Amino acid sequence: MSEQHDPAHAAVRRAKALLPDRSTLRRHHRSAVVQFALCVFVLVPWTVYLAFSLPHRFEARYWPMVWVGFDIMLLVSLAAAGVAVLLRRQALIPLSFVAATLLVCDAWFDVSLNVGGDDVWESVASAVLVELPLACLLVLRARRVLKISARLAWQRLGLAGEPPALYKMPLFVALAASSTAQPEPKGTQDASFPPDGHSPAGREGSR
Repeated sequence: MSEQHDPAHAAVRRAKALLPDRSTLRRHHRSAVVQFALCVFVLVPWTVYLAFSLPHRFEARYWPMVWVGFDIMLLVSLAAAGVAVLLRRQALIPLSFVAATLLVCDAWFDVSLNVGGDDVWESVASAVLVELPLACLLVLRARRVLKISARLAWQRLGLAGEPPALYKMPLFVALAASSTAQPEPKGTQDASFPPDGHSPAGREGSR
């Protein structure tokens, strides 16, 4: 079927043409998996070591600087997310996740550092009523923007139905959409993405 008679398939091909060739994508994917696996591999024994080696009591220096610096980072992240909302920018998504993470950390340290003290219930109330609800709101807003963006990309590719759920969505919408488009003619498919996973440009660059 020609691209004139199959606009959805043509849109998928144009979107995939903007991506690196499959060998490059596979290489980046393997590299990211190795990096995250290495981080987990190092962090597990380090966490166990800290659990047995840290003292039960510790006198911290520059205590005001620690908390003021943390609150400044939280303030900057929230302000940046607000500016992204004002300007209608996709930067809202990562900034919201950063701010939500800092809010959860704020709640955790407030409560855990006050356990056994007179201010523990005040910290619990602050976490339950302010910090954790705001973090959930930021995450839900960012998730909603992600879903809307995925749906708009899906529609621009001319594909029917709804895009898959976010936890099933590949990093690139074009790769997710390609599985729903009609199969390409064999000669066209081989020219675009050969069975060995290398694009023509990739083979020429490797000579």
